[in-house]
Amino acid sequence: MDRISDVERQRIAELLAEGAPAWRLHQEINRSRHAIRRAVIALHRPARREPRRSPLRLSLAEREEISRGLVAGESIRGIAGRLGRAPSTVCRDVAANGGRARYRACAADRRAVRLLPRPKPAKLAVCPRLRQVVESKLELHWSPQQIAGWLAVSYPDDPEMRVAARRSTCRCSSRPGARCARN
Repeated sequence: MDRISDVERQRIAELLAEGAPAWRLHQEINRSRHAIRRAVIALHRPARREPRRSPLRLSLAEREEISRGLVAGESIRGIAGRLGRAPSTVCRDVAANGGRARYRACAADRRAVRLLPRPKPAKLAVCPRLRQVVESKLELHWSPQQIAGWLAVSYPDDPEMRVAARRSTCRCSSRPGARCARN
């Protein structure tokens, strides 16, 4: 595979800024057209966005402190107290990432980032048929638990027509701009 150096990548960016055609890029860089094409695509690709973390989640620095404390033989409660976190939070993180003997801060942090919830639209916003049924039952003053149970009985073979009880309290179209309390 043809590798393009940083200097060549910079020259490709300059030529693209000038509006140079592909043949000129190939002529000046002297690499395969596939390697040049990969570099051009990479230049046009938007920068990867760093996932935002909740302040309730452990940071990499906190995980490093946990790791140091475990190596020093500190108790989970001692580490948690020093970090100002609940002992259950620290204990859960240690247990999920190899236990006291195998805990590594970087690996734990990478795993946490990988498991971050992806942005996902609410089911009631995506499925208008489900939304209409839920709104009609809410107007009849049904409880969210009644709606969820009724949907499971009325539409047993249709997974699209299912909603968790806490989600069915959304009234998305009856109040424009209204949002669920737990989205």
